[in-house]
Amino acid sequence: MKIISSQTLLLTSASFAYLGLLKGTANAFSVQSFPFQHKSLTPSSGSSSSGSTKRQAETKNPSNLFAFTPFLQTTVKQAQQLLTTTILATTLLLASPAITHASSSDYAAMTDEQKAVAEAWRIVDNNFIDRTFNNQDWFKVRQDVVKKKYKNMNEAQVEIETIVASLGDKYTRYLPPAKYRSIVDAATGTLAGVGVEISTNKDAGTIIVADTEPTSPANIEVDGVKFNDGKSTPDDVAARLRGPEGSKVGIVMERDGKVLDFILTRRPITITSVRSYISEKSGVGKVGVVRIKSFSGTTAVSVQEALKDLKKKGAESFVLDVRGNPGGLLPGGTDTAAIFLEANKPLVFVVDKKGVQDNQLTFQDGSVLDEPLAIVVNGNTASAAEVMTAALKENQRATIVGEKTFGKGIIQTIRQLGYDNGGVAVTVARYETPLHNNINKLGIAVDVQADCNNEDAAVCVPNSVLQKK
Repeated sequence: MKIISSQTLLLTSASFAYLGLLKGTANAFSVQSFPFQHKSLTPSSGSSSSGSTKRQAETKNPSNLFAFTPFLQTTVKQAQQLLTTTILATTLLLASPAITHASSSDYAAMTDEQKAVAEAWRIVDNNFIDRTFNNQDWFKVRQDVVKKKYKNMNEAQVEIETIVASLGDKYTRYLPPAKYRSIVDAATGTLAGVGVEISTNKDAGTIIVADTEPTSPANIEVDGVKFNDGKSTPDDVAARLRGPEGSKVGIVMERDGKVLDFILTRRPITITSVRSYISEKSGVGKVGVVRIKSFSGTTAVSVQEALKDLKKKGAESFVLDVRGNPGGLLPGGTDTAAIFLEANKPLVFVVDKKGVQDNQLTFQDGSVLDEPLAIVVNGNTASAAEVMTAALKENQRATIVGEKTFGKGIIQTIRQLGYDNGGVAVTVARYETPLHNNINKLGIAVDVQADCNNEDAAVCVPNSVLQKK
């Protein structure tokens, strides 16, 4: 990932943190061009679609087709049409009163704090999917907040959080500087930290270690370990534990009633989102299991490589383990699903604030079409992970095992704010499954109900699902 002008990052997912990074609150990334945006995140060339999917659009307003052009597989004629609509869309956006700045004299008269609040208001105004803005006079909101006098930038940040919260969408929210930086770190994929994933124990209200990176310096036992800091959030802990490569950090943990001290050295951590192994299952034989922790632009390639390796080791059936997967890049989910599907199969439908429907289909036959396939999910399987799950379920390619999924059927964009004020996450689109089901707040029902807590996901899958018919 890199910082670049005139681009933005679309995403969907639940959020969790690493000690050294935060897995962004999001899940489905796509690139969308907004020339007035001064700075934001965009995938680098290495994170583009693998070419396994294609997209079509059905809309009464074709001017927004440009929203998904970075991932299109198109003919020359289609490319020319898309270029025309991109120019048209850009013109319409620039001409829209909704994005018009105050006059130069008015803007110049604002304090830095007022400018920061006005900038956050503008980002929401340009992008929020609910054009009623939760049934409030959004322009009056701006008039009110820019008139206020703020003693310092902290007061301005509180105001930003307040106006964004007034939209009534828990996924549209203000990201303080520490949280925004954590998301940026996670998006780049490599950073200096201690390499453990952290989350919150909702029952106890404590911070716990949930997982470790195998190449990290903190390859420690994670069962029930919690941080001895009752006031800290995962974001706070991640911000404190990140630091320069080679520097040391002290961690105090509690395990089994004992307080333990660790001195760890920060080292570069590469986030490993795909792991695989062979599971020997009685009555079935060798089962290839692929654990996907989150989706990025390279996930499909990693899964493809893992499947090839598992086949060489004798696997004749496969299990995809996406328990606890909060999402990530949308193309990561769709391209992974495409590995198991024939050409021209529907993957997902994305509808933006103007009613543009982006129909994403498989572009070519996948490489694993005949082997039995199961997907193990739970209540924390969300967003892009649900996109992949629904695509394989509704195309009758996979059996879904476990618990009903989380139910996140909307997409956010993250925009950086100036003056080092963090950023704003804004809901910009929703998606539907191949059968046009809206799973938001509903989740995906499983085919086989199972309370699966075993580390080996294949244990949770009935033999009949993994046996060739």
